[in-house]
Amino acid sequence: MIDSSELRHQCAQRLLEAAPRVPQLSAFVGQDGFVDEIIHVVDKRESAEKFSRMSTIAQFAERMAAAAGKSTNLEVVPHVTKLGGNGPIMANALASFGIKVTYLGILGYPNLHPVFNDFAKQAEVHSIADPGHTDALEFDDGKVMVGKHASLKEVTWPNIVARFGRDQFARKLDQASFIGFVNWTMLPYMSQVWEAILKELCPQLNGARRKMFFDLADPEKRTNDDIRHALDLIGQFQQYFDVILGLNEKEANEIGHVLGLPAAQGTPVALSRLAHEIADKLPIHTLVVHPTRFAVAVTAGQVSVAKGLYTAKPLITTGAGDHFNAGFCLGKLLGLADDLALLVGVTNSGHYVRTAQSPTLPQLAAQLQAWPNEW
Repeated sequence: MIDSSELRHQCAQRLLEAAPRVPQLSAFVGQDGFVDEIIHVVDKRESAEKFSRMSTIAQFAERMAAAAGKSTNLEVVPHVTKLGGNGPIMANALASFGIKVTYLGILGYPNLHPVFNDFAKQAEVHSIADPGHTDALEFDDGKVMVGKHASLKEVTWPNIVARFGRDQFARKLDQASFIGFVNWTMLPYMSQVWEAILKELCPQLNGARRKMFFDLADPEKRTNDDIRHALDLIGQFQQYFDVILGLNEKEANEIGHVLGLPAAQGTPVALSRLAHEIADKLPIHTLVVHPTRFAVAVTAGQVSVAKGLYTAKPLITTGAGDHFNAGFCLGKLLGLADDLALLVGVTNSGHYVRTAQSPTLPQLAAQLQAWPNEW
């Protein structure tokens, strides 16, 4: 596992040296969109203004289980309302580095929802439907996401063609340095969108191979057949792009189960083995798995592992994985090997959960150099 001050300083230096190249990079990302309401669950209320919150998911689960057959009353307190969805969060993080970002998703139609106004100031934003809504119940050890997803059914290829344009989509696909398709699980027609792109647009692509990133986003609720079909489509994009598939620990075990692989405990050795076995079964360029305390990448059969910037008291956890993905993909876009790209990913995620802000590239480099003193 990477835990070297020398390597972190080398990574920071590589980022700073590459900084002039970053504004020349472009990203085309889509296609979800949510209004995220970050919520704390009250454990004990001490006064009208003061309360203690439930700190763990287990505590919340025990309270819920105790209500079976009896009912109960839970109080939740909104903490912050922010832009949400895997796509907007990842795209916003990429834009914070200085990459030229085009985002296509569901951010409000015909007018943007106000929560996306700041995002639209630093990225070229296009929307084809209203956003979903997520109540993100945050705890110190994770989050419980409760979503309202009706508008996600409007992410279809015919709707993209009608409200964004087939030719404009083709230009973005052809010209972007990086393409990101995320949140397959919540977008019920995303596989059909990918099929249309593969059939209608990819055969006409020109120029050098570029990076394409996929995030399935917790596919547990989808059927095994649906998941296998999505993995097959992702593999087909490898003909035209260097494909990166990103998974968190839970998703890695879910994909492993679908592929007939044994489950892995959350240790670096076990997840490295599982990641290697998954990568061996998928015709893609790179597989990356990011638990909270470390991250694993596999390219051409070679496994790299990096220690994460874990904090026991995060300011925010919703979007941590999306920030890891943005950092890792930045590293790959700049030509870094997997070990350094993993360091960029874990540092970007760690900075975000500690500060609730997406770092700039100089801030990212500074955080690499400051580690571990400030953590």
